[in-house]
Amino acid sequence: MNRQLQELIARAEERFLADGDLKVLESYVASIPDRLETYRILRDRELTMVQAVADELSPSLPGVAEADLKKALQGLLLVLRYCAMGILTDDEGLLKQQLLGWLEQVSGPEAKKVNEVVYKLFNQQVRQHLNETQMNLLQPFLTTAQVTLIY
Repeated sequence: MNRQLQELIARAEERFLADGDLKVLESYVASIPDRLETYRILRDRELTMVQAVADELSPSLPGVAEADLKKALQGLLLVLRYCAMGILTDDEGLLKQQLLGWLEQVSGPEAKKVNEVVYKLFNQQVRQHLNETQMNLLQPFLTTAQVTLIY
């Protein structure tokens, strides 16, 4: 759960929530149906999207070792799953704290070019499966991953 909601819940022990606090909570609650639907789409279409990326990856990067391509695709799967959970919980910190630091450490500088192509292809794929509202939920997480792994 995002830090702001955690703080609201903690404050509820001391006093009732003010109108401004309730608006934050209402906004999150109102977004839950979109968050759930986005999560379900990402979960249900994960393999289809990642397989489409895999199919285009080798021709896009001739000369790159198969093991390096496989590692990048495995990283994409992890990022996608953490992004989906982050969307559900409205917690960008989940992705940053639990995954990206580790991925950055295990991915050397040579992986940046591979990841650049992987995420370019994935962005094309995911836009075919999500509507604008759903993309708006995913994009901050995906951008964070791309910035960490590519730039």
